[in-house]
Amino acid sequence: MVRLRLIRRLLHRAAQVGNRRRGLLAEAVLGLLTARLALLVISFPQLSRRFGILVPPSDPRVSKAAAGADPDQIWIAQEVSWAVTRAARYVPFKAVCLPQAMAAHAMLARRGVASVMHIGAAKGQADPLDAHAWLDAAGVEVTGYPIEGRLAEIACFV
Repeated sequence: MVRLRLIRRLLHRAAQVGNRRRGLLAEAVLGLLTARLALLVISFPQLSRRFGILVPPSDPRVSKAAAGADPDQIWIAQEVSWAVTRAARYVPFKAVCLPQAMAAHAMLARRGVASVMHIGAAKGQADPLDAHAWLDAAGVEVTGYPIEGRLAEIACFV
């Protein structure tokens, strides 16, 4: 009964969203599913080659990616952020930070918007290593925000 109400509410919300945003949501769901499957099947070193060039966080290309964005790119980055974060809530699997960043990165690349995928880690008490991924594009915090203060940024993909 509760599940039926949830499905009705989701369908009602989807009907209120315009066709363009519905298309973005569908693309985000497909991107999250693709990212999840890729993480299960492909090793991370092979997969990371598709993210871009691996650079240290201090590399000038990291700050350059956010500078000089025009209003159209900012708007696209905001829309992709909206679609990926909404889709991640409702997919039938756990879409954590890395699949979200991967899906948004691919969506932005298709639209010609440069993005920077950040990888960070922290030594945790319970977990041996706590890692996190987040994505910036056109000066917009696309996915993975807010970032915990205990995380140290290890690398970026531009």
